[in-house]
Amino acid sequence: MRATLTCVLCLLAGVLALVLGATPAQAGVLTRAEMARRFPAPLMVGERDAELPVWPLFKQNATATELVGYVFESIDLAPIPGFAGVPLNLMVAIDPKGAFIGVEVLSHHEPVFLDGLGEAPLYQFVKQYKDLSLKQNISIETGGHRVRHPDAAHAYIDGVSKATASVRIINQSVLAAALKVSRKKLGFAAGRDPDQIARVRQDVFEPLDLKQMMADGLVQHLRVSNREVEQLFAGSAGAGLDPQARPDDSFIDLYLACVSVPSIGRNLLTAAGWRKLQGRLEEGDHALIVMSSGRYSVTGEDFVPGSVPDRIRLRQDNLPIDMRDLDLDVKLAVPLAVDSVTVLRVIGQAGLDPASPMDFTLPITRNKGIVYPERITRELNLRYRLPERLLTAVDDNSKSWPGIWSQRRWELAMLAAGLAVLSAALLMQKRLTENGARFEWFRRGYLVYTVGFIGYYAQGQLSIVNVTGVIQALKARRSLEFLLFDPMTVALWGFVLVSLLVWGRGTFCGWLCPFGALQELTGKLALWLRVPQLHIRHKTDARLKHAKYVVLAGIVASAFFSSEITDKLVELEPFKTAITLSFVRSWPYVAYAVGLLIASSFVYKFFCRYLCPFGASLALLGRFRLLNWIPRLKECGTPCQTCRHRCDYQAISPSGAVAYDECFQCMDCVVIYESDEKCAVRIMEVKRHRTIPIQPAARSPT
Repeated sequence: MRATLTCVLCLLAGVLALVLGATPAQAGVLTRAEMARRFPAPLMVGERDAELPVWPLFKQNATATELVGYVFESIDLAPIPGFAGVPLNLMVAIDPKGAFIGVEVLSHHEPVFLDGLGEAPLYQFVKQYKDLSLKQNISIETGGHRVRHPDAAHAYIDGVSKATASVRIINQSVLAAALKVSRKKLGFAAGRDPDQIARVRQDVFEPLDLKQMMADGLVQHLRVSNREVEQLFAGSAGAGLDPQARPDDSFIDLYLACVSVPSIGRNLLTAAGWRKLQGRLEEGDHALIVMSSGRYSVTGEDFVPGSVPDRIRLRQDNLPIDMRDLDLDVKLAVPLAVDSVTVLRVIGQAGLDPASPMDFTLPITRNKGIVYPERITRELNLRYRLPERLLTAVDDNSKSWPGIWSQRRWELAMLAAGLAVLSAALLMQKRLTENGARFEWFRRGYLVYTVGFIGYYAQGQLSIVNVTGVIQALKARRSLEFLLFDPMTVALWGFVLVSLLVWGRGTFCGWLCPFGALQELTGKLALWLRVPQLHIRHKTDARLKHAKYVVLAGIVASAFFSSEITDKLVELEPFKTAITLSFVRSWPYVAYAVGLLIASSFVYKFFCRYLCPFGASLALLGRFRLLNWIPRLKECGTPCQTCRHRCDYQAISPSGAVAYDECFQCMDCVVIYESDEKCAVRIMEVKRHRTIPIQPAARSPT
């Protein structure tokens, strides 16, 4: 009890230190000398920018000094916390065109890469950014099946198995920091994440004719005469190079629309054309139709069907977006006299936002000279924007994590179903436990679900790392948004916090902890194999249980003072080795985790009872529970000791009182309580009712 009180005081002191002594976020660590060492001659490192924490890179080109790029640390520009609550620090270098020169890891505290998978996969992952461009949508892919079509608009990099959420945080850090630099130094606008853009409403259809669509801006029209084109080249070397053109004739008469919008496509195309278009688009794709007549064609004589046209270009927020010809023959349902109809596809990964203006450019090039002709180019511009009523807007505050939640929606649905089943079972515990054999099969089945699905498949092992990560993030006054990169953890935490108020610590530790379930199944197997069990004396057991609070206090204290020490102390938990990495780790960690499982074969759930710091934190929080949910009789403890002797966790005192902070909600005592064959008090009660009273024999008549 004294150790528990000490732990509570330590936690209160920690919170006070957090409030009074919070420090600002970490800053970059590289000096100019270190930069010069990393970027030796012929490169030269300039002075650090006064407004933005970046280092310019130069090289001597003859008599001129040429800008090669900018180097910066991600922690200065995008300090996104990792799973330890501490931001990774990455050195990022980009060239003046927005291409990555390279990315290197300076420091990190990601648990999965610290003696887990090792740092080699992390270093290999960041190497993939070299030569990619900020003008591309960079996607992370994991798993064996990949369908890739890299081009000017998008690129793909391999993720790291078992570290999906961590590499997404790394990607977010790299791109967020690089885009800040590119906006300030390279003239870029904000690149768009496909998870932050509006969506076209496929359930909205308005029957409109061509005149109505043009009046509403759904179809944009651009007509340019030869005279107007000549005016574009006036005063340049390209003037007068088209003398045979009749000034008032049409150079191009163009109609443009986003034909993948139902209220546009279904009105512009025939029913067969609309069906054909839908069959060629995937979810999130956009299709743009260009209908034109006149001397100038958007495809040109040498255009190859299915390729990217060079006579029409699309930009949004000053960033180019690739359009590829669908090579689709469709018929128009409106009376429009045009010579050519071209349908262009923009894939969903390109990040085109249908709610923002789309800027189309038609470059017109004239050549002067024969041997080495001078090329003079002018542009025709057209802006297109869809009305809000045809779109579904997104939350302005959304980041990249909503896409991760969407990707894992089936896993979340399976978790929700499992939690619903557990909640119903615990709320109806009398019905659940009235048949001991049936309850035993239910519990074993649920523990297998916890180990197999929550643990190994969904990687939903809660850990003390979650607690230290939050502490370190709050201490540095950073956002807790990093937690949202792991939907399973957030969902489990939400349920666990509610269950702590209702039932206490036991719901998670006894039903939802994958390593705890693995220990319990190991213990059950040991009993079936008749492995001799060690029964620890009650007083010794009570003293040993204080050890986990000491471990918790040490880890929490280290989180306030040293991330490096915290990284080492959290390894007292075997969760990362046994569950996250599936025992694929260096032998000392595997030996430790296996040793704990072996110990649980002799002492029931040894680690959970005596050493688990996360269990200790839940035990402290569980003291605020609302229910004493274990039914008791007045005879429990005085004189009956049945439940105490059969409690494998030794969570029942000789007086009959239940220590809920040490109870794992196995419900064995509840099964005993509900059984007339197991509960000693009920057995005696049944025997009393079966007693036949002795009556004097009737006298025979004399």
